[in-house]
Amino acid sequence: MSDSPTTLANEVRFRAKFLKVAFLVNIVLFVLLIGAGTALVTAVARATGASTPASDEKDIRAVLEAQAVAWNKGDLDGFMAGYWNDEKLTFISGGDITGGWKKTKERYEKRYQAEGKEMGKLTFSELHVEAFSPNAAMVRGKFELVFEKEKDEKKKTASGRFTVLLRKLPDGWKIVHDHTSADEKK
Repeated sequence: MSDSPTTLANEVRFRAKFLKVAFLVNIVLFVLLIGAGTALVTAVARATGASTPASDEKDIRAVLEAQAVAWNKGDLDGFMAGYWNDEKLTFISGGDITGGWKKTKERYEKRYQAEGKEMGKLTFSELHVEAFSPNAAMVRGKFELVFEKEKDEKKKTASGRFTVLLRKLPDGWKIVHDHTSADEKK
């Protein structure tokens, strides 16, 4: 065999074609691998019950909607169903910290269901949901309570802002921390 210029040129052309084909095959294999990996991750997430941010936001908003509906029916137990029934639940309002589900419920009973008190009509607005992970989220929003029986116009409504932290627990999304601030009366 001789190393003639023609033989070397043919070998260089062959190697160039081979490298182009190998490069294209590697790209195709890479794309297929990424696609298969994405499909696998999606399948595992669905099989393990992981949800999408859109469905999580819908479920989180449903917790708050159910609370407002229960409140407006005078159903404090239904309202409290949106909270984590645990002693580690925290509720902050008016400079006070209330710890635990039972004490939080007692606070609501004293403030809204005691003699001469009314629960009023509750609405939430300006809700902003932000998921931190598949199992943790925060909601910021505004609340308004309208007291139909109140004669004093200054006390007829109560409003303010709130921030709640939620965790996805086995029984669904629950509020684990609530920080509510009432608007100042002018």
